[in-house]
Order: sequence, then C-alpha cells, then structure tokens
Amino acid sequence: MPVLSPAAQAIAARCESRVNELARRISRGAFNSLPAYGDLPDDMKDVEIAATVRHGLRLFFTVAREGRPGDVREIDFFRERAARRAEEGWPLHLLLRSHLVAQHALWQALCEAALPGEEQGLLQLADLLLGSQQGLIGTVAETYLDEQAALAAESRERRRALLRALLAGFPVLPARLEEAGVNRGALVLALDIDAGAGGAAPSPIAARRRRRRVQAVLERSFGSDALAVLEGDGGHVVVPAGAGGGPPSEVPAELLPRLRRACGAEVSLAVAVAEDAAGVARAGRTATEVLRIARASGRGPGVHRLGDVLLEYHLSRSDESTPALAALLDPVYDRPELLETLRTYLGQQQDRRGTARLLGLHPNTVDNRLARIGELIGSEVTSPRGFALVLTAFTLRELRPEES
Repeated sequence: MPVLSPAAQAIAARCESRVNELARRISRGAFNSLPAYGDLPDDMKDVEIAATVRHGLRLFFTVAREGRPGDVREIDFFRERAARRAEEGWPLHLLLRSHLVAQHALWQALCEAALPGEEQGLLQLADLLLGSQQGLIGTVAETYLDEQAALAAESRERRRALLRALLAGFPVLPARLEEAGVNRGALVLALDIDAGAGGAAPSPIAARRRRRRVQAVLERSFGSDALAVLEGDGGHVVVPAGAGGGPPSEVPAELLPRLRRACGAEVSLAVAVAEDAAGVARAGRTATEVLRIARASGRGPGVHRLGDVLLEYHLSRSDESTPALAALLDPVYDRPELLETLRTYLGQQQDRRGTARLLGLHPNTVDNRLARIGELIGSEVTSPRGFALVLTAFTLRELRPEES
C-alpha cells in the first residue's frame, strides 16, 4: 500500500475525531434509505448497528493513519456480525447494501472535510476506501452464506428428527407438533424408487443429487412444510394439514410424473392419512405395508392405497395356518417358469391373454402352465377357490418369507 500524502492523512484525521458523530449519522440517517430498516428495534440501531459502523470507521482511519494494509484479523468483527445477521434472517442484499451505504456516507464525510488544494489526498483516500471493499464485502458475503447453509442444514436435520420420532411413535413436545402443523393431521406417503429401472445403482454422489431433486419436487408439490426422510431408494413424506383444515387425502396428479423425471426411474407411492399427530406412526406403517404388498403382488409403479390391496393386506396377516399355506407353493417356487407365470397372472387379475402378452407366450402355453400349477397344489388355479388359495399362498410367501 502506497504511503498516504500529508494531505490525505490530514483529511482522515479531521474525520477521525468525529467517529461517534459519523456513526450516529450513518446508523440513524443514511441507513434509513434501506428497505425495512426503519422497522428494526431502536436499541438495535442505536447500539449494535452503530457499534458495527463505529468499528468500521475506526478501522479505516487506523489504516489510513498507520499507512498499512488492513489485517485479515481486523475484520473478524464483521464476520461475527454477518453470521448474526444470517441467524436473524436478514436478506443478504440488505446486509451488503448496508456496507455500501456506510462506505458512501464515509466518502461524503471525507469530501466535506477536504480543504481546497487537498484534492490529490482525497483521491488517495478514495483509492484506499474502494480497495478495502473487495476483501470486506467478500468476507461478509462468504460468512453470511456459510452461516445460512449451516442454519438450513440444522433446520432440515431437526425436521428429519421430528419425522423419525413421529414415525416411530415417540413422544414429541406439543410446541414442536404445532410448529410442524401435524397436530391437525397429515398425509403420509411411503416412497419407493425402482433403481433397477434406471440401470445400475447410483453412486453416493448421484444418490445425494437425486435426493435433492426429489426434495425439490416434494416442496414444489406440497410446499416447504412437507417433512421428508429420504434414504437409499425410498423414504417417507409427511404433509401437514393446512391451517384450520384437516389432512389432505390426495396427492397432486403431477407428483408422480415429476418424481419419475427427477429420479430417472419408475416410482411407487403408498398413501395413508393420519387424523392427528398420534396417528402418523400408524399411517406410516400402513403406507409402508401397502407399498410392500403392491410391489410383491406384481402391481406396477403408481400411487397405491389400502383400498387397492385390501384383500392382500388382510391375507398377509399371520396365524397358525400361515406356514401350511405358504408351503403350498413350494413345488411352484422350484419351477421359475411356473412362478413367473403365476406372478404375472395374479398381477393381471386372471387375465390370461394379458399374461400371455406380457410374457411373450401363446395363451395356450399360459393355460398349460396354470394347469400344471393346479396339479402341483391340488386345486385348479382358474377356479374361484383355487385363485383365492394361490393368491393367499403367494401373498404369504412374498410378504412373510420367514414363515414359508
């Protein structure tokens, strides 16, 4: 930094003696041009903001008097203030504009203090003032954004922790329930991404990017109040009830197409409704089970509800007959072509032509395989009783493999 001329130092010395006056002028006058500044508490403007301005002025005059560049450590005070402004929710543009307005007010004060013949000194001070802005503004913006990112991450984690507690049925403070809006009920979604449909499993970085895209879709569809825990190829979403109203019962029609585009894969959703916060855990279990049943029973990707798989849901419950029923299909599970035919036939709800079309077979081949399955289990698959029997056995095999 070039040594300031005696004229520049004289101008700075005249202003340095007026630091307190200049700080009040800036914090109570110049800053009034900033949007919403007038709404701030008086003590904040008169004490905290004035102290920040005063620190900046003294730093500038010290550097000018000592003829040296500013020390990085000398702007730590501004880092602390920037972090606090981020925590308080100040917009970044307002914070940066406050620094620029203060610098302009300081320049005006220097111009007022300059005497005829000191123009060259004034130019030197202008160069010092403008040169100091690059480091200061960059530091303030970087600190603000770092703090804002940390606060956002903390908020997301608090919301994820709340959702995990709700889904697990743990007690949650009423104030947290009120804050999240779930005390009036919620729509609970279980989400499954068919990773196989998009090729190989994504790398950790790709998986994180996909989760961010899914989160963006959820916020676009439900607003920022939606709580989400996304892990691996699925997760849960809780959409709080609107103010003064009950929980939503439907998902937007555009949600599924948006999720498909965001994931680059097929997506399945299961939907359940919780009437209050206490019902979120039960709704989460129901949605998870509905999704598992829909997947195991051969239903394609889409939006699934309990009513869609009501029979399979009931059949998947366990009692003393479960092991025997599950074992009924042991011979079929030893024959992959028969198992594939049965799975498709059940998924197509007894549509043999549709089954043949999906498998690339002649309908007669499907008939022959179904007849063979009937021989193995001792009941004709195409009869009402036989169909109910294989549906029950298949449901138990797929959903309760530990009992087969």
